[in-house]
Amino acid sequence: MRLGGQVFLEQKDPDSWAKALREAGFRGATCPVDDDISALDDYMKAAGDNDILISEVGAWSNPISRNERTRREAIAYCIKRLELAERIGAQACVNIAGSRGEQWDGPDPDNFSDDTFDLIVETTREIIDAVKPERTVFALEMMPWVFPDSADTYLALLKAIDRPGFGVHFDPVNIISSPRAYYNTGAIISDFFAKLGLHIRNCHAKDIRLGGKLTVHMDEVIPGQGMLDYRTYLTELNKLHPDTTLIIEHLSTNDEYRQAAGYIRSIAKDIGIEI
Repeated sequence: MRLGGQVFLEQKDPDSWAKALREAGFRGATCPVDDDISALDDYMKAAGDNDILISEVGAWSNPISRNERTRREAIAYCIKRLELAERIGAQACVNIAGSRGEQWDGPDPDNFSDDTFDLIVETTREIIDAVKPERTVFALEMMPWVFPDSADTYLALLKAIDRPGFGVHFDPVNIISSPRAYYNTGAIISDFFAKLGLHIRNCHAKDIRLGGKLTVHMDEVIPGQGMLDYRTYLTELNKLHPDTTLIIEHLSTNDEYRQAAGYIRSIAKDIGIEI
């Protein structure tokens, strides 16, 4: 597998970006450009010269919004980002399904309805059919309050969408939403890989910690500071294609990324896995 992350630079250009990733020991990264793609070819050359694989292009938006204008703008944005992922051969273009509520990535009582499931299927097909990707896939990151929220609902979406351009992105922390799950992350991870492993294109790395204050409250933390079973996670990942990427995310400094990467590498070394 490839471990990836982010680097923070005072002045970012293709060469300094690739050099910083290499010095951090990262062989995977998210797409280094957003709307301005004028330097895209230079970044791709720098990535190739330094054995850095572009793991994902983010398409973060709400394509199932109740607001039709917001919904159509989000679909157009997802299509644009999927086109970019296809152009550069990224492993995946990733979004969440969205939400029927006002918060684009938040809960709503209708998020788990049959109608919402059907809307996610229809919307994802529209995005994929507009691009017909061959080098990449469109994938949905799991969330605790909308489909897909488990291996079984992801598998159901995979079958319902029925497009070769739809793939799987795995972020186990996002589906650890109860104390029972919190103390059973290894089994949840193994179950996901057993059901969807052949379709996984890339993964995220973070951790989760349960607090003791009522009611249930969990915090996302740096890998190694929570209860996610990284031994099982890395063992299962190691069974996939060697270029499958594990991207550390949501940290604020280079030091935090070094700390997270150091923990993951220490677990990998302990169980005899090369990253």
